[in-house]
Amino acid sequence: MVIGWDIGGAHVKVALVDDHGRVVRVLQTACPLWRGIEQLALALTHLLPELPTEGTTHGVTMTGELVDCFASRAVGVHAIVATLASYFGAANIRIFAGCAGFIAADSIASHHIVHIASANWLASVTLAARQCRRALFVDIGSTTTDILCIDHHRPVIQAYTDYERLVSGELFYTGIVRTSVMAVARNAVFNGRPMQLMAEHFATMADVYRLTCDLNEAHDQAETADGGPKTTLASALRLSRLTGYEFDEAELALWQAFAAQLKHQQRQQIAAACARQIQRLAADDEPLVLVGAGVGRFLVKNMAIDCNATYVDFNALCPPVKPQDAMQPADCAPAVAVAMLVLGGAT
Repeated sequence: MVIGWDIGGAHVKVALVDDHGRVVRVLQTACPLWRGIEQLALALTHLLPELPTEGTTHGVTMTGELVDCFASRAVGVHAIVATLASYFGAANIRIFAGCAGFIAADSIASHHIVHIASANWLASVTLAARQCRRALFVDIGSTTTDILCIDHHRPVIQAYTDYERLVSGELFYTGIVRTSVMAVARNAVFNGRPMQLMAEHFATMADVYRLTCDLNEAHDQAETADGGPKTTLASALRLSRLTGYEFDEAELALWQAFAAQLKHQQRQQIAAACARQIQRLAADDEPLVLVGAGVGRFLVKNMAIDCNATYVDFNALCPPVKPQDAMQPADCAPAVAVAMLVLGGAT
């Protein structure tokens, strides 16, 4: 067995893959790593009873080194790796370092940090490229969106660091759960009138997608903006605060329509970011394929319909051994990918 880990700043995602390359199980648990490295230990303690402990190799990728409890990326990488090694043993861990391949947990040097930090997207697109000749890989998660070109079964990458990727547009900082609504929409048409929305962290996009019935409860592990419940009416109340309009439970349809408009705005923003990357692909007679991954991939499917492209779900590239009720391989694409790459012996 190979266990793939994607250690994020808000979640830990894990994938169990057998020696035939079949996805046996995927799991996710909340891990607010910005509160301290002990949060990772708590997440591991929660997940380990669900996983085999003997005869396993662990492939690891991460973005959690970016959280503000660490003084630098290097400090974050070493803290995360040390915590994992305390549970699994350094000899059993392979750290994904992008183009530098896999590095032993006890062999990380300073020059490796830039390759290890926030490289989970590269694991996912590398795996997708093995099965897709020409495609746009789009992973919409709870917090961020990765948009990457594939041509002739090779990822066509412009940038590797977060800074460079934000410049290139391959990293688009928006997601369907944790992103504040005020980061998506400053204006909207509400109750038939165009208006400016309050620039306050009153609601998140999880509230939007709860009202549009797109949000899978298993994917919603983040705290709400006000610490309140994750119900339809509570989400409507949080959205109402952005407008200053007095909330009334009897007007639920009004808030559902508002949520639908906010969903449309985010989808259009992601679609525009995708269009900019598609322009980089050389002309080809083969139809464009959009590969969707992440908990927000339903938006990728919508966009494929809009632009008459073929949609391929990441689940089709890495089908599970048996149906998954809560988390699916596509929900945890980097964890699945890093396990597959360890199993294959190369990136």
